[in-house]
Amino acid sequence: MTRTDLHLEKPRSNFLMVSIILCGSCLIALFTALYFYSQSLITIEAPKKDLGQKIVIQLPSGKSVFTYENLIVKEEGKLFYKGERNTLDLTGGIIVYEEWE
Repeated sequence: MTRTDLHLEKPRSNFLMVSIILCGSCLIALFTALYFYSQSLITIEAPKKDLGQKIVIQLPSGKSVFTYENLIVKEEGKLFYKGERNTLDLTGGIIVYEEWE
């Protein structure tokens, strides 16, 4: 073997480089698929509130209020509707238990 043969680069096989890139891309694809699969398994559900029976309140003005039994509060002789964001004074209304849609 001559000195020039020692210093010349030997032709390398691209098999090693291709296999490393292929294994790396497979691992990345596997981790990505597992991430999206695990995200689809997570569901957050709000707890269901027991609102009671459906009722209708007949107001003295002739109008009707459709609501649930547990949202109506009697305080100091007055009748109030207490929802999540508002409070209505329903004093003088008559509560009728009936199904509505």
